[in-house]
Amino acid sequence: MSSSALRPGSGVAATAPEARRRGAFPLLAPSVGVLLLWMIVPLVMTLWFSVQRYNLLNPEVSGFAGLENYEFLVTDPDFWVSLTNTLILVGSVLVITVGFGTLLAVLFDQPFPGRGIARVLAISPFFVMPTVSALVWKNLMMHPIYGVLGSLARAVGMEPVDWFAEYPLFAIIVIVAWQWLPFALLILLTAVQSLDHEQKEAARMDGAGPVAQFLFITLPHLGRAISVVVMIETIFLLTVFAEIFVTTSGGPGNATTNLAFLIYARALLQFDVGGGSAGGVVAILLANIVAFFLVRSIARRLEV
Repeated sequence: MSSSALRPGSGVAATAPEARRRGAFPLLAPSVGVLLLWMIVPLVMTLWFSVQRYNLLNPEVSGFAGLENYEFLVTDPDFWVSLTNTLILVGSVLVITVGFGTLLAVLFDQPFPGRGIARVLAISPFFVMPTVSALVWKNLMMHPIYGVLGSLARAVGMEPVDWFAEYPLFAIIVIVAWQWLPFALLILLTAVQSLDHEQKEAARMDGAGPVAQFLFITLPHLGRAISVVVMIETIFLLTVFAEIFVTTSGGPGNATTNLAFLIYARALLQFDVGGGSAGGVVAILLANIVAFFLVRSIARRLEV
């Protein structure tokens, strides 16, 4: 090999990374192609059906509908109720999981007997399937006759509460928050453990109490971790379905119908595939808008 090929900036050295990329392309192409097909084909079909008249109960009703499905969707009162329920559900679960997750992370960072067992028990709900957890809460916890909460209410002389009839959306929020609290705890506990203990020791020597240390040292340190928790949970909470399907089926009335359950009801209960697909497109746009702002927020925090 000539000496010019070994010099920095020579033609051979400059094209070596490009040659490596070309060599890796045949190995990556199949997986990238499958991933693109897996993402693009359902999206294209959803967009296509959203502008079609397609009802499974009446095959004769067909043809191009234009924006009729979207117009019917946005003028339907159920859509705005489901959108409001979705925002309430997502916001409430985020407040509960981030708030209690932060407090539990600080608590589990302190040494106490049985801390390892307590950590395992605290994160275990995250590994329970949504359908199973919904059934547990419906039949074993919140049932007015056989549930634990009903038994406790009768033990103190109070009337048991039928949670899914009187406070249905609150019951769904409790179930979903119970599932996602361990996730927030894991992320935030990792962030708390990465905090330099010398800062806490210096603040303690300067006379800062536990509350001041939490507000001015621990909480600012958790800013990035909280942003990650909010972003990931928001994306998944927009698609909550199993908990609603198992417990309330969107009722009473439409009290617990969120956007995901509304799409299911339109497409598979009312057999209106066109209207359900239009709702799916709206849900995709909403999720991407939320993800866009959350990613920008996290990127700004990482640059600090």
